[in-house]
Amino acid sequence: MSQHHKLGFILFLLFFGPMASLSDPAFVGTYGINYGRLADNIPSPDKVVTLLRSAKIRNVRIFDADHSVLTAFSGAGFKLVIGLPNGFIKDMSSNASNALSWVKDNVQKFMPGICGVAIGNEVLGGSDAELYGALLGAVKNIHSALSQLGLSDAVQVSTAHSQAVFSNSYPPSSCVFRENIAQYMKSLLQFFSEAGSPFCLNAYPFLDYMNDPASIDINYALFQKTKGIFDPKTELHYDNMLDAQIDAAYAALEDAGFDKMEVIVTETGWASKGDGNEAAATPENARIYNFNLRKRLAKKKGTPRRPKNVVKAYVFATFNENQKPGPTSERNFGLFKPDGSIAYDVGYKGLTSSSADSIVLSLKGFPARGLLRSYQLVSTICTLVLLLLLRQ
Repeated sequence: MSQHHKLGFILFLLFFGPMASLSDPAFVGTYGINYGRLADNIPSPDKVVTLLRSAKIRNVRIFDADHSVLTAFSGAGFKLVIGLPNGFIKDMSSNASNALSWVKDNVQKFMPGICGVAIGNEVLGGSDAELYGALLGAVKNIHSALSQLGLSDAVQVSTAHSQAVFSNSYPPSSCVFRENIAQYMKSLLQFFSEAGSPFCLNAYPFLDYMNDPASIDINYALFQKTKGIFDPKTELHYDNMLDAQIDAAYAALEDAGFDKMEVIVTETGWASKGDGNEAAATPENARIYNFNLRKRLAKKKGTPRRPKNVVKAYVFATFNENQKPGPTSERNFGLFKPDGSIAYDVGYKGLTSSSADSIVLSLKGFPARGLLRSYQLVSTICTLVLLLLLRQ
């Protein structure tokens, strides 16, 4: 290859390589994290960016579209899913122009880097039945707005479901959607199937175990050695509860006619502290679950029912959130302390202050920053490459 051809190829990669981020998959690798902020003692978004970069976590979910967070994460090399809170669903469903304005203000302005918009959280099966019928309209209007702005190929729409949408989920093969939400779910799944979106599931072995500790082996919930369960209908064996929960979702999707849809776990975790009736919520159990979850996901394998569908999951959560309502366990799912140090050891080191590390991390974030925002750095690199080639 001549020097001129080499130079042209290098310049093409440098200038157009960053553009490739617009067509990247919505979830890279297998591991992600939820970054909740219902707390008054957690680090600033800028420090959270540094923390998650240090931990080499690229997939991040937030539950709103706070601009201080979006600004901190913009161009930093993450695959960020933002949330449209439940309180916005009715308005977005009934007003397409508001949906377009919302997407312009909260998605387009912070591209590239945002890979998904989660429309509400645990709506179907939740306590506000009025939102059931509005959910699909909000999903369609947000997706339409993304399409109008040329972002629908880069930004995926979704909504996360709790296990409350299921009926008869044990054994996994018996799982179906509850009758009272089936009509809403099927229309939603049809749209997601056409849009190429996954089924997003919040799956917590911790909660299932807490609901029936007398019948469930805690080792089964914690990915520990156990005899597991056997599904007589499919003749499949499960050695951990999370796989069973995922396959229950696949069974329900098959029953509804959507056997090609992927399941992604959008929340899973284990509390490190709880009330008197939450004895399993201990730092050691939280460490075991989250450490074994990382190992499970690192294997990049599927479930017994879907061995070719590699399991992907977002752990809950980055920090303990001291302002969350509910039982004590709700405020104690964090992997990190407010100062950025680890809450317990699952293989992360927490924040580092090394200037050398900061430089390396900044360079790692470069490919996702986009052409315009990186023009000066790209120009400098191109000049150096040109000089080196001309000297040969």
